[in-house]
Amino acid sequence: MSQLAAKSRTRAGALLGAIAILFSILLGASPAMAQAHTADDPSTYAFTIAGTLQEKDVPIPGVTITASQDAKSFQTKSDEFGEWTIMVPTDGHWKVTLDTTTIPKEFHLATKDGAIGEADLTQTDFAAVLFKFGSAAPVQAQSIWEQLVIRVFAGFNFGLMLAIAAIGITLIYGTTGLNNFAHGEMVTLGAMIMWLGYSFLHLNIVVAGLLAVLAAMAFGWFQDAAIWRPLRKRRLGLNQMMIVSIGFGIVSRYVLLLFFGGDTKDMSGGQTIITLGPIFTSNTTLISMAISVVALIGVALFLTRTRIGKATRAVSDNASLAASTGIDVEKIIRIVWLVAAALTGLAGVLYGLQFQANWSVGFDLLLLLFAAVTLGGLGTALGAAVGALIIGMVVEVSTIWMPSELKYVSALLILIVILVVRPQGVLGKKQRIG
Repeated sequence: MSQLAAKSRTRAGALLGAIAILFSILLGASPAMAQAHTADDPSTYAFTIAGTLQEKDVPIPGVTITASQDAKSFQTKSDEFGEWTIMVPTDGHWKVTLDTTTIPKEFHLATKDGAIGEADLTQTDFAAVLFKFGSAAPVQAQSIWEQLVIRVFAGFNFGLMLAIAAIGITLIYGTTGLNNFAHGEMVTLGAMIMWLGYSFLHLNIVVAGLLAVLAAMAFGWFQDAAIWRPLRKRRLGLNQMMIVSIGFGIVSRYVLLLFFGGDTKDMSGGQTIITLGPIFTSNTTLISMAISVVALIGVALFLTRTRIGKATRAVSDNASLAASTGIDVEKIIRIVWLVAAALTGLAGVLYGLQFQANWSVGFDLLLLLFAAVTLGGLGTALGAAVGALIIGMVVEVSTIWMPSELKYVSALLILIVILVVRPQGVLGKKQRIG
């Protein structure tokens, strides 16, 4: 037995060493180099401020526009159609100013202080700033219904991203009973590898996305092979395994900080702005939403139409009974880890492309992911998707009536109410509780 234990430790050490070497090769550039790249390449910035300058439908070209925040400042000029776009690296409130000396003499601002505007990027990655020329009539404010449409769209987009990551959590829980608190780090890894491939190494966006998903799958396989399978064989209790996952999540998070640095990674750039009624969005957002829908449909077909999917559901319902019918439970669990990691890495890729990502983005989303899973019903893939969409909607729509800093609180309050009224969740079964 001692020889077997020694061999196991040797293999585990070799595997850890291989992982470390792989990370060193992938991340050969230092965090300082990564920061220098994003700082000097505005095309990689994740946030967009845009607008059109015109007076009585006549475009105003050649006007200098400056967006500034703290010590950061970015500048552009309106084109022949009066249109202008500025890419910026961070969210928050940006001051947007017209250089009045560059406005052609035949055009006049509606008010004396009309050369100063503000772009609010606290809730979205795109903001339109309008400057009034000619008549001093006030710009009509958005109605409550227009705001609702905008926030519902944002909530649906956010909910779809949460859904594909939350399904990963519920698949693992359903087959192993483990609440994996290191799950958020797979979201972070997907976003970070996407940035590394797309923005730093300038790979094709599809290639970079596939590389990120494969990296997340490798991380998921490593977790199960090196940690969770040995602990299952030792019959360690689920509470102890949950505590192990918390510690492993902390270690993973700070390893990512060590390799990628603490700065925010911007990787969108080159987006095409699309107007859908009152909604200002981008082609990246629409494509990401389509990918999320396809991924959810793919998971549904995998679980209901394939032999492995049906075996996964059997293991989730009763692992002992599934094993007695000839199903290799450990093999199914390994496949579930790979599928869950792939979905979670994809969620990180889509989040990074639309917004911004840093070393703690997965941890920031982890509580919402668990809220979605618990709300929908522990262990049910459909429940996780439904719960994630509800959470996404509540988080975004609540910003109409409350400060954006408190938007996550509204989702957690709904979670508490649901757990009091229906502890098994929206689509969960009572026998799953306890």
